[in-house]
Amino acid sequence: MSNSAEMPFLDHLEELRWRIIWSLAALVVGVVVGFVFVLKFDLLTWMQGPILPFLHGHKLVYTHPGDGFSILMQTAIIVGIVIALPVIIYQIWLFLSPALHRHEKKVVIPVIGGVVFLFICGAALAWYFVLPMTLSFFFQLGDRSFEQMITVSEYFGFVTSMVLAMGAVFELPIAILLLSAFGLVTPQFLSKFRRHAILGSYVAAAIITPGDLFVTSIALMVPLYMLYELSIALSFLVFRKRLKKQREEEAAAAAEDAGVVA
Repeated sequence: MSNSAEMPFLDHLEELRWRIIWSLAALVVGVVVGFVFVLKFDLLTWMQGPILPFLHGHKLVYTHPGDGFSILMQTAIIVGIVIALPVIIYQIWLFLSPALHRHEKKVVIPVIGGVVFLFICGAALAWYFVLPMTLSFFFQLGDRSFEQMITVSEYFGFVTSMVLAMGAVFELPIAILLLSAFGLVTPQFLSKFRRHAILGSYVAAAIITPGDLFVTSIALMVPLYMLYELSIALSFLVFRKRLKKQREEEAAAAAEDAGVVA
């Protein structure tokens, strides 16, 4: 550890305060840029793309005068968070890095990159694969018996929750990596539950993509199960490194004991 890790408690609080201030400033700037981005590139119209083929030439409706502005602000905030995220992560890194060992610092950057990459993969899968199939299934059932009146607030809430949920599901390898780093799980333990993971992946895929319980569920089950296999591989790498370090420490302790005896 560096000497900065031994700063007085009040100095740590002052450091934390400035990191929070810089993060909030980045968030405010990101939301402003996001607001301009949403208006300039008509992002709200683009986000309606998946549902437009099912509206039969109609538009989404709103039931409150402020719905349009509310959706605009919510979208701008989400875009702003995405824009500010690199700065926020960097501020967290500056605050934590003095207390980390050199080998821990080498792991942080790849882990952060993995978090962002996996979340983007999950969100893209939800947007381009899961959402169109889910909407198709729902409208096939609803159009037979009901007149459409899809509100903009309900649609945007539905889309946002699905995309964020799929992005969160794709963080499974990172969660397993952290659990392995703390010694809470081992690759041998994870390997025992492969058959359960296959079944769980299919059940999750069937819940996420209602309707066709075979083709679409199998298509989504494959990437979900591959996440579990990736988790096992990452756990194995962490476990092997921890075992190697433990052996080195035992060898050093044994050599020290032998020197004392001599």
